[in-house]
Amino acid sequence: MSQQVTQELEVDEYTLGLVGPEQEWAGTVADGGTVRTHTPPACWGPMITPEFRGGHEVTKPIRVDGAAVGDAIAIRIRDIEVTSVATSTGSMAEREGAFGDDPFVDHKCPECGAKWPESVVEGTGEEAIRCAECGANASSFAFEYGITAVFDHDGEVGLTVDSEAAHGLAERADEAMALPENSRQHPILLYEPSEMPGTLGHLRPFLGNIGTTPPIELPDSHNAGDFGQFLIGADHDWGLDSEDELADRTDGHMDINAVREGAILLCPVKVDGGGIYVGDMHANQGDGELALHTTDVSGRAEFEVEVIEGLDIDGPVLLPNEEDLPHIAQPYTDEDVAAGEALGEEYGVDVETEMGPIQVVGSGATVNDATENAFDRAGALLDMSEGEVRTRCTFTGGVEIGRLPGVVQLTMLAPMDRLEARGLDHLVREQYDL
Repeated sequence: MSQQVTQELEVDEYTLGLVGPEQEWAGTVADGGTVRTHTPPACWGPMITPEFRGGHEVTKPIRVDGAAVGDAIAIRIRDIEVTSVATSTGSMAEREGAFGDDPFVDHKCPECGAKWPESVVEGTGEEAIRCAECGANASSFAFEYGITAVFDHDGEVGLTVDSEAAHGLAERADEAMALPENSRQHPILLYEPSEMPGTLGHLRPFLGNIGTTPPIELPDSHNAGDFGQFLIGADHDWGLDSEDELADRTDGHMDINAVREGAILLCPVKVDGGGIYVGDMHANQGDGELALHTTDVSGRAEFEVEVIEGLDIDGPVLLPNEEDLPHIAQPYTDEDVAAGEALGEEYGVDVETEMGPIQVVGSGATVNDATENAFDRAGALLDMSEGEVRTRCTFTGGVEIGRLPGVVQLTMLAPMDRLEARGLDHLVREQYDL
């Protein structure tokens, strides 16, 4: 079905935890157009809401006019604004009997057995999410160790609070988390965890799940090579037979904290129109997301899109803010070039000064598997052997952990002629003022 193409598109409708070609389109934006989204928290809210089929609540997919399979879409993230004033997070404990193979996906009531049961809220605390049919605690998750954090008005710091303050926030959870009107999750503030009170944390918001639609239906939290492992052999509607089927993923669920305001993210187009979706905004997160979850928040994002024809990438490529690059991967200064050319003259070597930073995202069952995946993707992108990729990344870049167990950013300074051959040089030059 054709849709009206608009230069600016506002999106405030969400899926029930799935991404894929079966999801209804949110609308169509022009190549070069602007998208604005208002997204609810992901992770904990959908995790404790048994109606969800995945662990996040992301937007319906956005069609980009002219994007065809084999292209890529560049997403320039112009603005990110957190609208929640508080959230709860921590490490998780699974509740036996409230799911089948996967606590994020195939929820069931542990007493009456209803699949993905409708639920109601009764009071606050970890017993608050109840099956609408029989009244049992129907949530798949509790906290192993949990905190509630509040944010200052300028969005600079967060502070963990005690039990009294956490209870007060739980009693106005929807308001404090600023849940958008069309959100269908229960807010995690209801659980009112209060360990580790009085701890200050620096805030830097980013988007944990942003990407394009895969050609198969997947739980949104499992559109990655690590979480996707739970689908292999699973006995539910989104189970996969083998690792080969997981290759259809688009790695939208990255949890890479550099995917923030000012970054440019390139995503593969694996269905016509691309199907960009957005969600899982976080107020902050350290590399690796070591608790497996972080400060999920509601928030607004604005980004511009550009179709890159024929790029044919398998997974995301990130051009982060310069300050987020490793030191040795930052663009050469005039002083660097002068010193390098002097060395070249001394030793009779032509100096490659036309270089630009890129990060290739890889994912897999482990960090090592994710790095191998990034090696493969970088080699295909830049027409390099694995040996050259490894060596360039060692001498001019490195590998960073987005999320354990298996999402990484592989960074290097890439020759500009290789980037030009793939139609990426203009983005790299724009991002780093080259």
